[in-house]
Amino acid sequence: MEMMTKEQARQFASKWLPAWTGNNPEKLADFYSDDAFYLDPVIPDGVKGKAALLGYFKKLLAQNPNWVWTQIEGIPLQDGFLNKWLAKIPVGPKTIECIGVCFVQFNEAGLIKRNEVYFDRTELIAEILKLTRK
Repeated sequence: MEMMTKEQARQFASKWLPAWTGNNPEKLADFYSDDAFYLDPVIPDGVKGKAALLGYFKKLLAQNPNWVWTQIEGIPLQDGFLNKWLAKIPVGPKTIECIGVCFVQFNEAGLIKRNEVYFDRTELIAEILKLTRK
């Protein structure tokens, strides 16, 4: 694969990011290759393989069915892009807005083979802790 353009990154994100909303883990997993590697702050060692990833997505999306992810900017990289995003995450009566980045790397078939997600969860965790203490 060659260097992705900003427009290609935007087009991909416009299909992929909405799959994170609505608790449809199978739809989201369809964007990933069978040997995909994924990590985020909850699983810093990551998961490898689509089956393990689907298991993780089933738990994650069930807990967050109404969060919404939108792209702020796509920065082209070799075989993929750096995705700067905004997530709106409902926590009880409040919606936390988080800005973060992830890098997305594709295989030859155009499926995600590597996806690493990074963001500061401080405000999100504080709000969750408030709810659990009530």
